[in-house]
Amino acid sequence: MTPFEALIILAGGFVAGFVNAMAGGGSLLTVPLLSLGGVAGLMANGTNRVAVLLQNGSSGYGYFRRRIARRSQVVPILLPMMVGGLIGALLVSQVDDDMFERIFGVLMVPMLVLSLWKPPAIDEARPWPLWAKFVVFFALGVYAGAIQAGVGLILLMVLRRAGYDLVTANAIKTYVILGVTTIAVGVFASKGQIVWIPALVLASGMSVGGYVGSQIAVDGGERVIKPVLVAAVIALSGRMIGLY
Repeated sequence: MTPFEALIILAGGFVAGFVNAMAGGGSLLTVPLLSLGGVAGLMANGTNRVAVLLQNGSSGYGYFRRRIARRSQVVPILLPMMVGGLIGALLVSQVDDDMFERIFGVLMVPMLVLSLWKPPAIDEARPWPLWAKFVVFFALGVYAGAIQAGVGLILLMVLRRAGYDLVTANAIKTYVILGVTTIAVGVFASKGQIVWIPALVLASGMSVGGYVGSQIAVDGGERVIKPVLVAAVIALSGRMIGLY
């Protein structure tokens, strides 16, 4: 990794951490950036998890300082997602690099659509029954363990429909992804699918961006970042699919 590549990864990490803390979708940018920096396929997926872990720790600290989200709100979501995350990480760790890049490149397109679409405001919503939470969040956990990219966006929208306000949903999302990613990092590290120097460079940028984003929360700063994210996703998705 050259100094220029490290600088790009560091800057991209800051943007991704900021976006992740306020909404989600930052890994749509960071995984392809790692690939461009010489960390390809599954190695990029595993390497990215280290940065996601530290960024969500930083963001979680920011939300914790404001005492947003109670343990009783987090645990029923965290447990099924951690189980699903373990299964997803184990499954994807068996895929070869070429297959992973094509899977990821295809999934970036619907994730981009989700990043642009905001759910309507919810004035009143009934809490979901426990079984429904388990099924939905277990499935999200499998995806989070396998791919990660875009899971924050999906989780945020699902939490909105489960009756949480946007700020609380962001905090819950951060704590849950922190738990799921802890398991995923263990799996990818045991498989030797983490390149540690790029991981720590990316983590530095994402941790700072995550803390800043958690303080700004849902202020509207994402409106400035999303056009850049959209352009990067379209360009890099085409590259990973093999269009050019």
